[in-house]
Amino acid sequence: MNVFKGFLALGLVAFMVSCSGNPELEQRVTNLERRLAEVENKGVNVQPMSSMQTAAPAANQNPAVSGGPVFKFETLEFDFGRIKEGQVVNHTFEFTNVGDSPLIINNATASCGCTVPTFTDRPIPVGGKGKIEVQFDSRGKAFQQSPVVTITANTNPAISRLALKGFVEPAS
Repeated sequence: MNVFKGFLALGLVAFMVSCSGNPELEQRVTNLERRLAEVENKGVNVQPMSSMQTAAPAANQNPAVSGGPVFKFETLEFDFGRIKEGQVVNHTFEFTNVGDSPLIINNATASCGCTVPTFTDRPIPVGGKGKIEVQFDSRGKAFQQSPVVTITANTNPAISRLALKGFVEPAS
């Protein structure tokens, strides 16, 4: 029950600050997400956004070392530049399973309602490719934006993050 309350509180905080563009608040939310995931998954390592170089730890660069499925994204962040408020941005994050067993995405969620992810819902075989499509609606979202998509999969770490960023020019 305490985990549920924590998750509910975290969700509320994430909803309130996720699209604000405030890096300090976003870092705090990321840290809370990581801590909550560790509690829920009994210590599963969750990589914070600020240290992401790949969607998996450096040891996973060699799949034989880690075993299991491994994400290899072409990019972890998409900069949509400057857009006018009300525009919709679409981006596809493509990945390859460079691990040694099928990769299964359980869920993909966004840090706010302005961003909607959809993902490959079939197992990705070893060497296979998949994608996560993300749509960002800038309606009512002026100034700097940095929504995050959190992916839960049968990888290690179980939680990976993708990010969008850009500047939304306010409607006049």
